[in-house]
Amino acid sequence: MLNDNELPSRPKVGVGVFIRKDGKILMQKRRGHHAEGTWSLSGGHLEFGESIEACAIREVKEELDIQITNLKIGPFTNDIFEKEGKHYVTFFVVSDYLGGEEKINEPENTSEIGWFEWGDFPSPLFLSVENLYKTGFDPFSV
Repeated sequence: MLNDNELPSRPKVGVGVFIRKDGKILMQKRRGHHAEGTWSLSGGHLEFGESIEACAIREVKEELDIQITNLKIGPFTNDIFEKEGKHYVTFFVVSDYLGGEEKINEPENTSEIGWFEWGDFPSPLFLSVENLYKTGFDPFSV
């Protein structure tokens, strides 16, 4: 456990994006930053003055070069990455795939991408996705 002087003063705000297509969601394997090697959703940091929906659209375009539609703000998780000394509140956005051919635009941040059924995940999972899954949330019920 980290002591008080090792923790950042405030949590960061993340946005994770469910991209639904044909009963599956698009996931990516993280590279080059905290929780490297885990599978997560597309997403990133909420920028100052940015709406959660705008962040979702921007991050998906930057990371995967695809367009999304039918955005709905879903639940959030409160995640403490003790090993890395990071604390995030992650807002999830549920969306549908609209168009474009998914590709890895940021190979320094993502090593693999793939479509997976909800609950039939690759391993290991990124903490925020794991924590959300434990709540019983289903992105196909939104």
